[in-house]
Amino acid sequence: MVDGYSDSKFDKLRAAFEKNFHDELDIGSSLGVSLNGEVVVNLWGGYKDKDLKNKWKEDTIINVWSSTKNKASLCALLLFERGLLDFDAPVVEYWPDFLENGKENILVKNIMSHTSGLSGWEESIDYKDYYNWDKLCSLLAQQEPFWEPGSKVGYHSITVGYLIGEIVRRITGKTIGKFFKDEIAKPLNSDFHIGLDKENFDRVAKIFMPGDPSTEDLFDDMDENSPAYKTMANGILRASVANEDNWRKAEIPAAGGHGNGKSIAECMGLIANNGESNGVKLLSEKSLSKIFEEQIMDHDLVLDRLVRWGIGFGLPVKNDSWMGYFKNDKTCYWTGWGGSLSIADKQNNVALGYTPLRMEDDVFGEERTNNIVRSFVDCIDEL
Repeated sequence: MVDGYSDSKFDKLRAAFEKNFHDELDIGSSLGVSLNGEVVVNLWGGYKDKDLKNKWKEDTIINVWSSTKNKASLCALLLFERGLLDFDAPVVEYWPDFLENGKENILVKNIMSHTSGLSGWEESIDYKDYYNWDKLCSLLAQQEPFWEPGSKVGYHSITVGYLIGEIVRRITGKTIGKFFKDEIAKPLNSDFHIGLDKENFDRVAKIFMPGDPSTEDLFDDMDENSPAYKTMANGILRASVANEDNWRKAEIPAAGGHGNGKSIAECMGLIANNGESNGVKLLSEKSLSKIFEEQIMDHDLVLDRLVRWGIGFGLPVKNDSWMGYFKNDKTCYWTGWGGSLSIADKQNNVALGYTPLRMEDDVFGEERTNNIVRSFVDCIDEL
């Protein structure tokens, strides 16, 4: 049922991964773990389509939704490492057009902690506009924040990718997908992509959620003037959109990344293993320490739950999800719609990636995801 290899230190995690299949919580997925900068778990199983016709293979990749955000944040960290980006600087230093409508004091770290007030677009858009980079960045540069920047937190579900990505482009002259490929994926030899070449389409598992609900359906009884409504009910997405060719090709740094458990673990291994993964050193302790500088802990205006953000990464917090399982403050993470996982524990030099085919109903995942994270923490306790 499950193929690949796993170090005995992670037998409990492997058992949980296999049990999810046995209990029919999982029908296709991959799981990876990096320890001390080396991949020690690379497992996959099940199918890559909901009709159960095509087996998941070692080189299968899938859209991971918001687990992509951590990879976009790694790009920003790399620019900080090179002295090209200051998280405490106003965004307008890098993106002069951003000045309009009271945004002159928005700092880069406000964007990377979801506190900038730009959680969505004020002007009505369609999901196909996500393929028009210049249009969406221009709209963000023009609009007024939904709340006073830095004062509250509201999940920048899609906008954060364009905001970080445009800063990267202004500094480097490269799109964020190209920058990530050249400066992170290629050096690590990691099979993660922000913008997928057509030659890789045949490897992609066709992610799905039963009933194919929209992002608007996930949030009931929203006030139409609220940040939540403006974020989730504008540019509405359905899970099935991820299987469109244009989605796969587009560079959507907050939701459109493609990879598998192994490649996510390799990327997050940079954080877990002091800036080095697969034998390649990219980040220093100075850069990594920025991740764990708490920017805000508050009830999220969009997600309607307690969250805690450092710079570019979620930090452990006690809410109604798996986010409270971690036992040290040198852990960072994020997740993808329906249950993908991107986790790094710097204290124990271990990172995890998980990419499922069938999405769970909750944005942050449910029983299946909880089983993976709980067993992962159990394994960490025994290292």
